[in-house]
Amino acid sequence: MPASRLGRDYHLLWSAAVSSRFGDALRTPALALLAATLTRDPRLIAAVTVAAQVPPLLFGLLGGVYADRWDRRRTMALVDGVRAAVVAALAVAVAVDRAGLGMLLLVAFLLATLGTLFDAASFALLPSVVPPDALPRANGRLQAGTAVAGGLVGAPVAGAAFAAAPALPFALDAVTFALAATLVLALTPSPRSCTFRPDKPHEKPRTKGHNCKIAGRETGRETGAGVLWVGVRWLRGDRTLWRVTLLSAASNLAISGLMAIVVLHALEVLRVPPAGYGLFMATAIVGGLAGALVAGRLASRFGTLPVLRAVLAAQTVALAGFALARHAVPAGLALAVFAAGTSVWNSLWAAYGQQRVPATLLGRVGAAQRMVGLLTAPIGAAVAGLVAGAYGTVPVAGAAAGTFAVVTVAAWRVLRGARPEPESDPLPAPTFSAPRASE
Repeated sequence: MPASRLGRDYHLLWSAAVSSRFGDALRTPALALLAATLTRDPRLIAAVTVAAQVPPLLFGLLGGVYADRWDRRRTMALVDGVRAAVVAALAVAVAVDRAGLGMLLLVAFLLATLGTLFDAASFALLPSVVPPDALPRANGRLQAGTAVAGGLVGAPVAGAAFAAAPALPFALDAVTFALAATLVLALTPSPRSCTFRPDKPHEKPRTKGHNCKIAGRETGRETGAGVLWVGVRWLRGDRTLWRVTLLSAASNLAISGLMAIVVLHALEVLRVPPAGYGLFMATAIVGGLAGALVAGRLASRFGTLPVLRAVLAAQTVALAGFALARHAVPAGLALAVFAAGTSVWNSLWAAYGQQRVPATLLGRVGAAQRMVGLLTAPIGAAVAGLVAGAYGTVPVAGAAAGTFAVVTVAAWRVLRGARPEPESDPLPAPTFSAPRASE
């Protein structure tokens, strides 16, 4: 059976995501470099990073609510338009030497807050522009495009742009946000789509089995604080999706810890020269790109859940090799394999949720997936820093491999009998509990 075509709307959405990621790759290191020109206090410089990490935990669920209430296309375009204005204002402030540390903290916080709404709307919009069987491939190509734009292109350009003019990377970032907004506005409902505002469906889907096939308008809409937890309750009610999300959270504990010390491990243990660190980390980017490109094919041939279990096992072996390596070449190869597995996992995890969740709840459930998955990241980074400070970086790498080994064993147990495909019939509305996945 030939694979479904991704279509014009997907390519517009892909182009918008790649454009925005390129801008992010310019702005993120530029913010750190700019902060370093204002202060040498590592706590204040780290505060800029923290300011960008807090909003997804504070406002992620709220972003999911509005992604399900508002037209998702217009929401994404509006958010990118506002982000373009914010970054443009920062570029002007930098150009006239009026940017202080307080402004950097505010910009980082504001952009991350807006990003929670954009991410929820983007996650929920994708199933309305591609058919269900193409979602693993569509997510994989998104991962691949953003990896190239952010790692292979954006990261090297960022330093050169900042050196040429500190305001330049921020000005370019504003342009990429504006371009992304324009591309998103060009999206049009296809024959497979229902509406970009699924809480008010106005036509029936024309492709059998598409995720826009919903039972109708939400009734009995919740208000107040309860509406924030609808996505979490639905996620908790679907046993398989909930377990995959918990496995992601456990994996992120190890990944965050490893990323927190990888630079020190490379310099002190692997003897990577500072000038070669960028090349060493490029192996992870190449590995991630390769994983993103094959994710859809693997899912089509072997099934999503079997691939997720196998990926965890491969990542465990790769992390063990990384922890044991004492030379940059084998360590870089191990890091590439690990990054490839991460891309496959992220692509298939997203597609699996997009296939199972009703269109009216995609924003909220997607936001709940991301929030739960990211809760462990700050813990992993903090613990890794303490352990590395006391015992060095090697135990941290070993602990990361051990964590993945435990996650792998758990995955092979809890996902073995899970239902591999989403429900084919419309889900009843509007109860906010998912049908139980079979054991």
